[in-house]
Amino acid sequence: MTDLAPYASLAAASRGRRYAEPESPTRSAFQRDRDRIIHSSAFRRLQYKTQVFLYHEGDHYRSRLTHSLEVAQIARSIGRVLALDEDLAEALALAHDLGHTCFGHAGEEALDAVMVPFGGFDHNAQTLRILTRLEHRYGAFDGLNLTWETLEGVVKHNGPLLDAAGGTGARPLPLAIVEYVAEHDLELASHAGPEAQVAALADDIAYNNHDIDDGLRAGLFTLDDLVEVPLVGDVVAQVRALYPGAERQRQAHEVVRRLINRMVDDVIGESRRRLAALAPASVAAIRAAGRPVVAFSDAMAGQDRALKGFLKTRMYRADRVNRMTSKARRIVRDLFALLHAEPECLPAAWARRADGAGTPRTARLVADFIAGMTDRFAIEEHARLFDVTIHP
Repeated sequence: MTDLAPYASLAAASRGRRYAEPESPTRSAFQRDRDRIIHSSAFRRLQYKTQVFLYHEGDHYRSRLTHSLEVAQIARSIGRVLALDEDLAEALALAHDLGHTCFGHAGEEALDAVMVPFGGFDHNAQTLRILTRLEHRYGAFDGLNLTWETLEGVVKHNGPLLDAAGGTGARPLPLAIVEYVAEHDLELASHAGPEAQVAALADDIAYNNHDIDDGLRAGLFTLDDLVEVPLVGDVVAQVRALYPGAERQRQAHEVVRRLINRMVDDVIGESRRRLAALAPASVAAIRAAGRPVVAFSDAMAGQDRALKGFLKTRMYRADRVNRMTSKARRIVRDLFALLHAEPECLPAAWARRADGAGTPRTARLVADFIAGMTDRFAIEEHARLFDVTIHP
């Protein structure tokens, strides 16, 4: 493409794939990455993986799949305005949640806790495992063999994983990332390219706003409750003034779409200011900038934190949600304990890869199996393994 900014990631200048392949005559390298992600088994499973509400609570609540599609739409919109590679931004948006477990953050917390003796569990690292090892679709390699830029963006879309001295902070790097970068360096001490930064902000915008929508739908709070939240209250007042007689669901939708627009406009404006100040001549300059170039303004970042605080109190810690996440954590713990101790209870194709009961390798195998489960499969598998009723 000739209309991209000089600091955009250029598919023609990609650092390539770990395993060499002929280029597609009809698609760029980043378009091909996007398509491989969409056709992966892990992407299809997102349909029945939770955001906040479990799958059986209603068809209108977001799943990981619908969330990923919303993130992709926002990422493409921002990427287009900033003259970045939209296809790379979209690929990263579609891939960013592939490593999430069943039952949302509750499932991840439970799996991380039982995996502490074996290196822990991290959904970003699990996404890398899926993309480089766990998808078995091609004859020549495991994983999807995506470009360096896509893998870099998946691992670093929330920022560098190492500081300038090579330190990792309070928590060590997940083993999956350590093992992978030992063979294929993703330059963990630098920021990712601008398309990955766009995907990260698009994720933030999407989940804040669809959680407002889902929380209103679930009756966990009302528009009146949102009036005191910075930014949101102004938008609620505007919508009520424009559509005083509209039913609640229409008003809710009008609030959410206006909030998304305001956040997107803020990201675009702040990013343009940062790009103008930096004047990067290449994507390398963005990686070396020392701070993100795609970001909220300080004012919007503060409003974003306030909204997250409201949602944490009124939604994520609501009694109804807590009861379900407590059950979800028990399901994950039970499944891990049984399958780690009795790997012969795994499906045959998985059981053959175990190296005995209670070993670190079997623990990681069981974690891979559980992390790939959808909510409904985890519930059904728990019932199959723990229902002691013997039927004739």
